[in-house]
Amino acid sequence: MENKVDRKWYLGAHLSIAKGFDHAVYEAQSLGCNTLQIFTKNANTWKEREVSDPELKRFHQAKHETGIQIIASHTSYLINLASEEPEIRKKSIQALKAEMIRSCQLELSYVVIHPGAHKGAGVNQGLNRIAESLNTIFDQLTTNIPLLLLETTAGQGSSLGSCFGHLSTIMEKVTRSEKLGICMDTSHIFAAGYDIRTDESYNHTMKAFNSTIGFQHLHLFHLNDSKKDIGSGIDRHEHIGRGFIGTDAFRRIMNDSKFKNVPKIIETPKENNMDQVNLNLLKMMVV
Repeated sequence: MENKVDRKWYLGAHLSIAKGFDHAVYEAQSLGCNTLQIFTKNANTWKEREVSDPELKRFHQAKHETGIQIIASHTSYLINLASEEPEIRKKSIQALKAEMIRSCQLELSYVVIHPGAHKGAGVNQGLNRIAESLNTIFDQLTTNIPLLLLETTAGQGSSLGSCFGHLSTIMEKVTRSEKLGICMDTSHIFAAGYDIRTDESYNHTMKAFNSTIGFQHLHLFHLNDSKKDIGSGIDRHEHIGRGFIGTDAFRRIMNDSKFKNVPKIIETPKENNMDQVNLNLLKMMVV
């Protein structure tokens, strides 16, 4: 099929590094992607990993050969910068710091993180802890680290980030806020109650984001449909056009000139070569 996504558009998928960092880049190329997202370690463990010099060399060679330069990492799911438990918060700070250093070695563009969950301590307390944690990390990292992107969340449990105001507050409280940006996940904002299914609701939601945070801080999209209806507060991704969001919202994003240079990553279920199906559908939407 004709590839309507040229180099001024960035479309990709979250891909596995199980066969190597370089393999993920070549897989992205085979899918017709010009950007991608990876975990740089096992996302479900506190155990860190070091990237060897041969791994780095192969990864940088893959980026050179494919021309794919804009790559994001996603942090471990265990990290909770809002935790009121000192030990968990300490481990979270150490884990994020390690992720930033590792991503710097890999010369990644972005590191994406779920802001955290207050676990009953309250929204304000949680937001303060996140900002304090980020200030601690940024004070300790003086290298040219990737931009850290706070991801919008579905609001499941006591997770923070389901309201644009949460993210704005964190950014305001972080001293080196130039090191922060936003990743907008379509499934998450929909589950949090932000509608994007019609022209009117899409414009209303985007206007709310711009007035609260500002489009200049939006650096990445996660394009995912939702298995649950609007306002459910439940984080469940679905294939593009097969969930409650539907295709029209993704067509609007893919053709919104404001977001032409903002990379767009799918995190849809891994089954039956559906990455290719979802990517092709998104490409076909571009007019």
